[in-house]
Amino acid sequence: MSNNLGLSYSARKALSVHVGEAAGNEIANLIQRMAAQIEELKRSKVNVTSIVPGAKQDDDAHFASVIDSDSF
Repeated sequence: MSNNLGLSYSARKALSVHVGEAAGNEIANLIQRMAAQIEELKRSKVNVTSIVPGAKQDDDAHFASVIDSDSF
């Protein structure tokens, strides 16, 4: 990658070759905007404490670990 939020030149070129220049640029820009939004969400993420009586703590821990992992 050319930077932490963008695609490399070769990735952009491959998109342009395979789907066309306009569509390739659109896809690359979309990926870049999505990556920026994900980074912003990671920066602004807060931990939430459950206050509902009887809520399952196991589910909360599982969801937190899935969200913290970078693979969805």
